[in-house]
Amino acid sequence: MLGIGVFGASGRVGRLIVEFIKESPNIKLGSLYTRKVLDFCVESETLITSDLKAFLQNCEVVIDFTTPQGTERLLGVALSHPKPIVIGTTGLEFHCENLIKEASKKMPIFYASNMSLGVAVLNRAIAMVANALKDFDIEIVETHHKHKKDSPSGTALSLAKTCAVARGLELDKVRISGRDGNIGERSEREIGVMSLRGGDVVGKHNVGFYGDGEYLELIHTATSRLTFAKGAIKAAVWLKNQPNGFYSIENFLNS
Repeated sequence: MLGIGVFGASGRVGRLIVEFIKESPNIKLGSLYTRKVLDFCVESETLITSDLKAFLQNCEVVIDFTTPQGTERLLGVALSHPKPIVIGTTGLEFHCENLIKEASKKMPIFYASNMSLGVAVLNRAIAMVANALKDFDIEIVETHHKHKKDSPSGTALSLAKTCAVARGLELDKVRISGRDGNIGERSEREIGVMSLRGGDVVGKHNVGFYGDGEYLELIHTATSRLTFAKGAIKAAVWLKNQPNGFYSIENFLNS
């Protein structure tokens, strides 16, 4: 049975991953990394530790849903103790994404800002729409629960990047994530990425293409975090048999 290590076992998604693995055949919990006292039970052979080296040594593949700082710590130790790693942490900055790509030379690493297969299909669809409707304005609105720390969401930024690439634009030069006051008319090339926060919303992403006399909106709504947990586990099982390298959800869908 494949032994999975859950990095950040006490987090919202981490706990769901643990519970799903406990009920699944052919996979098991190899190790759990946490710095908190867990309020749930696991099998006695599962290692519960705050020692990253021991954590890595007691599993075959790792799933990481923590913080950007946590992901950096994990990769730092994994460079000396390589393991296949699935990363679902959001809010990663440019240097951390570069660290992931460097580390992937020594181990297979799967990174996705959203583990939902529905979002992956949405990403494919908006590339086609952005290219076909070149004169339409693009506005992306994402909604998440009030506890989410990063803004815009990693998923919204990935969707915006897809739209920008489809139009031959650099996202950093055209993204607008706030409007206030008498700022003038909207420019033709800008891509709006706006964030809403409130309640317990798991995740909603609305990608709108607005033209004169018509508009098209593509919406993905996550109703349960279990969607992300299941997606990460499927990715982990798949990643275990891949050679060293950097993988995205597109690689998984095309396999």
